[in-house]
Amino acid sequence: MSFLSRHIGPEADDLTTMLDAVGAESLDQLIDRAVPESIRMRESLELPEPLDEPEALSALRRIASRNTVMRQMIGQGYHDTVTPAAIRRNILENPGFYTSYTPYQPEISQGRLELLLTFQNAVIDLTGLEVANASLLDESSAVAEAVLMMRRANRRSKSMRVLVDSRSLPQTLAVLTGRTRAAGIELVLADLGDPDAAAQAISAGDFFGVVVAQIGADGDVTDPTAVIEAAHEAGALVSVSTDLLALTMLRSPGEMGADIAVGSAQRFGVPLFFGGPHAAFLASRKGTERSLPGRIVGVSTDSSGAPAYRLALQTREQHIRREKATSNICTAQALLAIVAAAYAVHHGPVALRALAGRLHGMAADLAAGLRARGVEVAREQFFDTVTFSVPGQADAVVAAAADRGYNLRRVDGDTVGVSFGEPHTDRDVVEVLTAVTEACGAAEGESGADGSAFELPEALLRTDEYLTHPVFHTHRSETSLMRWLRELSDKDLALDRTMIPLGSCTMKLNAAAEMEPISWPEFASIHPLAPEDQTRGWTELIEQLEGWLAEITGYAAVSVQPNAGSQGELAGLLAIRRYQVDRGEHQRKTILIPSSAHGTNAASAVLADLKVVVVATAQDGTIDQDDLRAKIDSVGDELAGIMVTYPSTHGVYDTDITQVCAAVHDAGGQVYVDGANLNALMGLARPGRFGGDVSHLNLHKTFCIPHGGGGPGVGPVAVAEHLVPYLPGNPATADLDERGAGFPVAQAPHGSAGVLPITWMYIAMTGAEGLTESSRTAVLGANYISRRLSDVFPTLYTGDGGLVAHECILDLRPMTKVSGVTAEDVCKRLVDFGFHAPTLAFPVAGTLMVEPTESEGIEELDRFIEAMRTIRAEMQEIVDGKVSLEDSVIRHAPHTAQVLTADEWDRSYSRSQAGYPVSGLRRVKYWPPVGRIDNAAGDRNLVCECPPIEAFDAAYTAAAGQEK
Repeated sequence: MSFLSRHIGPEADDLTTMLDAVGAESLDQLIDRAVPESIRMRESLELPEPLDEPEALSALRRIASRNTVMRQMIGQGYHDTVTPAAIRRNILENPGFYTSYTPYQPEISQGRLELLLTFQNAVIDLTGLEVANASLLDESSAVAEAVLMMRRANRRSKSMRVLVDSRSLPQTLAVLTGRTRAAGIELVLADLGDPDAAAQAISAGDFFGVVVAQIGADGDVTDPTAVIEAAHEAGALVSVSTDLLALTMLRSPGEMGADIAVGSAQRFGVPLFFGGPHAAFLASRKGTERSLPGRIVGVSTDSSGAPAYRLALQTREQHIRREKATSNICTAQALLAIVAAAYAVHHGPVALRALAGRLHGMAADLAAGLRARGVEVAREQFFDTVTFSVPGQADAVVAAAADRGYNLRRVDGDTVGVSFGEPHTDRDVVEVLTAVTEACGAAEGESGADGSAFELPEALLRTDEYLTHPVFHTHRSETSLMRWLRELSDKDLALDRTMIPLGSCTMKLNAAAEMEPISWPEFASIHPLAPEDQTRGWTELIEQLEGWLAEITGYAAVSVQPNAGSQGELAGLLAIRRYQVDRGEHQRKTILIPSSAHGTNAASAVLADLKVVVVATAQDGTIDQDDLRAKIDSVGDELAGIMVTYPSTHGVYDTDITQVCAAVHDAGGQVYVDGANLNALMGLARPGRFGGDVSHLNLHKTFCIPHGGGGPGVGPVAVAEHLVPYLPGNPATADLDERGAGFPVAQAPHGSAGVLPITWMYIAMTGAEGLTESSRTAVLGANYISRRLSDVFPTLYTGDGGLVAHECILDLRPMTKVSGVTAEDVCKRLVDFGFHAPTLAFPVAGTLMVEPTESEGIEELDRFIEAMRTIRAEMQEIVDGKVSLEDSVIRHAPHTAQVLTADEWDRSYSRSQAGYPVSGLRRVKYWPPVGRIDNAAGDRNLVCECPPIEAFDAAYTAAAGQEK
């Protein structure tokens, strides 16, 4: 059996049934009618012949074998760690966690929300601040977000200058330089670890914010208290970059007066992954919640009065605030934050503190051993990283260590750095010292030199308690951890239970064979800054994948560096902007965006220092051509370009896309084609050939990387030939003095490389014909649902022949008008049928956007259709006056097991209608853990820490199974 037959849900007989419902004789006829001839590609994609699973895994094994697994001691923001097997098996390899979607429907997301709240709680405790988000993309871009947050939050300052510690990680300085230049912020560097230099720098300039490194790139630990106080006196806010594990020993940024703390949670059990995905964190003082980028998990109550988790302050989401959004962050690194939270829970404060002490002890012993050999140690105060001077001998030391299986950091020709991680032992200290002795001809020194001379002074050490919530003291045994994680995954609806028919979000099969390789040591244990001769396998995989993606999209080149779709958007817009500036067209700073576009489009445009002008939508859902021409004329030579989504966000193959592209090109602008809907184009049309200059892709949508509860994401950027020089550059080698044509947008050279084997496997196993068949089947599935529901919930927009692309918008507004039942009510009622809701109220309020994907078979599609028709009949009962809206089964949905098993029942409907509305649910039933959540109360009373466990018990006891 081929992989394609397992990836695509409908079988041959099912396809016939679906085509009959749509009114097409064949898939060829359907696609010919749906896809405009003006954009059709008739030739086949030039991709390798598809492999079956064993062949693909064998081919990937060969590629992986070209990587060299070493003892990684390079550091630089990436640390060797140990992923407990119980966490790897029960989270990273558990589809109950990795196939779930962003928790926009909180009632079916309580498990992952609890873990994300636990992550926030750990960050809050360790940083000593009051509010934290539920992760960002990586440390370097998180520092950039902190700078932008300080600019928003500092109402006292009109300055556009930020002072940044030159001791920061080199990749952070590279990312930050590009982001501040794009935003019109002047970046000033100074050594803030030097009290005199810091004082002079702060007093010399008017800054809205200061970024100081608690631990420098060379490992030195400083006390930033004086810097923070001086900055505050000068009217600036202060962000501190720090290390979560170090904070089990060191004074917290909050205690020292910082406004923001930022860093990476990678060393809390997340593999190196050749640079990512890794969860970054950002914490801040109370009162800054509405300026905080990313997502915040908060606590509200459900319809029974019990505590319930939810994403808070969703008015900040990009599809609502658009160009006024606080950032363009859409996906985070939720799955990796969940891993970090479980790691903190499993270890607890005592074990984490012991680990930190052990790492510092090994570093101190190494420093003492070096000094005993006459080697100069650069820093007296450090946590886990020792930098030392070996004039002219750095290459020899690094080579000698590599011969022994160790990767050290070559700082320059005279300097070497060594960073310790969780897997390292005292034997590693001896081996590194031996390598130094061999390379430099140093004296043997003392075999067990005493590291006490390098103990950290008490003034730097933490004295307050942290991780005090019971959850961090409960799950020590693996049995307890396993059962806790099972309890949490059972609370959630993920792709392993049901279709997730989210329009524009493409939740397709994440095959086990695709997922398996990401945990191979030859991929997972490679440092992103390892020497090139150790990473040939990664280089081969990435070059192949970028080439395949370029072929699929019709562009000249692709960069996989952006680690989210939003960052791919930003990278694409920065490429356009820098290309036009290089041509002397500085005035081109206006971007046209259709009103139906994804909200991140507008937010990304603002971050690229572009002005957004909205283009209206015509009655049929297409771009209003008259308004487009008027906007192009009014903007004139200030036009930078247009951002369009194709097929459109309305789920239609607009026939005028080539005219739109031509009109913008004729006016001197560039065309950005948002690749979120590429699942309707693979093998059928290529944006790089029908008018696009740049696109971002979503590997976590079209190309099978799972969403993981809201990330990891990968958003490669694809460009035409003239934009190739403006693709993101390598953050490890970026020249900060250059104009920044290719400044990086992510911390690692290849972004979240660790999940790229998933996409490699998908393309390798499907091949050209398989990708085309995936698109064709996705289009058929959407049209099947559209036609089967047309008499009860008509599709809002269709193209020629009444057809849609790979998604359809169901119009609930006529029924809402007569029944009062809202689209959100329908989403909650779908939970009782065991379904994740479609996309709610986007791009049109009062509608549901449905995308089944090619992986769903006809049985699941029919189950969804039955659920929607049943809900429509329940709405009709309200219209007919048989039941009032407030007493209806829909308004009370979703129904928990506690509610249905209460001793008393006074509803206008039966228990069976509430819990088992269709007979198929008697075979398998999902019970939501909470009733409908009060969103407004959660925003008014934001709580972003884990409540005491007793609060849940008391609430359930008080409710006694009765809803308020």
